[in-house]
Parts: sequence; C-alpha cells; structure tokens
Amino acid sequence: MPKLKDIVKFLDQYLETGKVEDGSWNGLQVEGNAEVKKMVFAVNASIDAFKKAISEKSDMVIVHHGLFWKSANPSQTKWNKERIDLLNNNGISLYVSHLPLDKHKVVGNNAQLLKLLGAKIKKEFFKYGNFNIGWVGECKKPITIKFAAEKLKIELGTKCVILPFGKEKIKTIAVCSGGGGHESFFEAFDSNVDLYLSGEAIDVYSLAKDAKFNVIFAGHYATETIGLKALSKVIAKKFRTENVFIDIPTGL
Repeated sequence: MPKLKDIVKFLDQYLETGKVEDGSWNGLQVEGNAEVKKMVFAVNASIDAFKKAISEKSDMVIVHHGLFWKSANPSQTKWNKERIDLLNNNGISLYVSHLPLDKHKVVGNNAQLLKLLGAKIKKEFFKYGNFNIGWVGECKKPITIKFAAEKLKIELGTKCVILPFGKEKIKTIAVCSGGGGHESFFEAFDSNVDLYLSGEAIDVYSLAKDAKFNVIFAGHYATETIGLKALSKVIAKKFRTENVFIDIPTGL
C-alpha cells in the first residue's frame, strides 16, 4: 500500500510546491494515516467535503483551497476546529495545492482549460510575483466563442458569462482560472489575444464591448475542478490508489 510520505514527496516535487509564492500554506496541512489506499479530490476544504471523504473511507484529501491561509487566523477553534477534527478523528490527511496547481504546465487548471479548447501553450500569462499563473495558448484550428462556451458548459458543468464582442474566429486564448480580476483582464487585452477566459466574473462589459474583445467567465469553482481531475489520474497511475473527485458546486 502506498505510503503517505511517498505521495507527499511526489506531489511536492511534481507540483514544485515549495517554489511558488502564495497566500496559501501549500503542501501537507494535516497528517493522517501512514498508508493511503483511497484518495478524495475536492476544490474546497470544507465540512461537506470531509464528511464525504469519511463516507468514502478515504485516507487522504487533496484540495485546491485549503484550511490555512497566511492572511487568516490559524487558531483551531469553533467552526475551524470542527473541520480539522473530522480529519484527525478519522486519520485523514489533507494536501493543498493552490497556485502551484493553477500554473502547472501539464495538470494545471489553466493548462487543462487550454487543452479542453484545443489550444497548446505558447507563452506565459499573468505574473504573480516572480512567476506566471496563467498561460496563452494557440488553437490548431480557429474556434468560435460559441463553441468555446458550449464546450466549457458541457465539460465543466457550468454556466458561462459570455461577452462576444471580439473576432469571430478565435486563434489565441489567455486563460486565468478562478479569480483573475481586472489585472489579468487588462493584461490579456494588452497581449492582443482573441479571447480572455477566466472564472470569476467582473464588470468589464463596457470595456470589452468598446474594445471589441471576447471574454468568457466560466465560474471560479468550475474552472478549478479540471486540474484536480487531471492530477488525480497522474497519482492513480503512479501509486495505484483508488481516487474519487467530489463535486460540491458553489454556484460562484
């Protein structure tokens, strides 16, 4: 049976966890059983996710948004204690990968979103500190914004906000999963790409319309499910674990 320490070592190296500056304490946040047979993947560390992990008899949970953030109070009290107790009382480990999973060139949320739309990574996009979070990709064959939105809707189970004001044929896409904000929007526009794809919607309707620019917001939660699913396959193949993705949509 795979050892927790071996899985953590692999994740730290594969995702380059220690190299990425982040507001999240990435890596192993809660240590559980020494051996791991079954793993659960979820976007958010939550009571709902942990209860599901318990019902699945999971030994480990891997999430994008963890329990501990550098800007938050780490005290294990009240509701936070309830969450942590669910893990500790059932021997379940918690591993977190926030920005490392967004930026990974293979299983990352942004790389996987480009792959979903038939685009290959061409260059870095949206710097955070000394590294990029997102990517600019190029489609082998041009697509339409309608095609892109429908593909995202079907594959991610999401509802897209579409601002179809740019080119009819889309060749280049700048993508920043989750919450890219105005900063990444303007960087995408200045990069002269044909489409900006992000998760969390911001009010750039008039900007996009006046600038004749295509934008799709596919949901913060939905755009951050795809990397976990890709990572799950990599781990299952390497360690032969039984892996389950827990879908707990937030509507955001």
